Amino acid sequence: MKVYFGFDDTDTHNSPYGTGKLVRWFQQKLPAECECMGVVRQQLLVCDAIPYTSHNSAACLIAEMPDLSLLDQMIADAISHLGSHAALGSDPGLCVATEHDPTLNAILEFGRSCTHTVSTQKQALQAAKNIHLSGHGGTNDGIIGAAAAVGLTLSGWSGRFIELGNLRDWPEQTTVCELKDNGIETMSIERDAKVPAPNDIVITNGWLRPRLIGHRPVLFVQPQGESIWENIDRRRRKNDHSTMGIKHLA
Repeated sequence: MKVYFGFDDTDTHNSPYGTGKLVRWFQQKLPAECECMGVVRQQLLVCDAIPYTSHNSAACLIAEMPDLSLLDQMIADAISHLGSHAALGSDPGLCVATEHDPTLNAILEFGRSCTHTVSTQKQALQAAKNIHLSGHGGTNDGIIGAAAAVGLTLSGWSGRFIELGNLRDWPEQTTVCELKDNGIETMSIERDAKVPAPNDIVITNGWLRPRLIGHRPVLFVQPQGESIWENIDRRRRKNDHSTMGIKHLA
């Protein structure tokens, strides 16, 4: 059974790390019986009406657990994790849902709405009324992004993986079949939709962050020659945030 842990608003503009890293660390707190299936970054609406630290993203950890008996302790561990690692002055929120919760449509729709409209805590609580949603400091505004992260990840069609096995250990060059052996599908964005062959070369640019497409990790590539493909994404330069206006209301 898959369980989804959404976190948001755990940092401030001078924090040494962001929400993504905090969520990645949480996999170390999972029970031995559980497995981390990945951490997905979700991009939410960026606009002047929304307080955010740098890019208004939230993150969701996907875990596989054997049964529901572990869930309450896992939620308690997530709350403790926030208490230990959320920055002073942040407004952390936590949302937790399983793939078998009976009323998920509301949280899925809420997640989609947070990508293009300004949402409120009241709307988040309404959407998550049958699943766990809690605030843990400051204004508790983090419940909005945490709920959205769960909804978008549950949809299976949004976000990119920031944790997935040995995601940070890939070399500059690999093959389509090596990626597939590690659970990552390769999809061409070429005009004629040519399908990359198993032994084709993939230039990774030293930075793999596959998208969540159809509930699977998918790496988008573009052709760079005969049997050679290149990852379309690259690491964001440190000054890229300068055009986005750093915001945070403590």
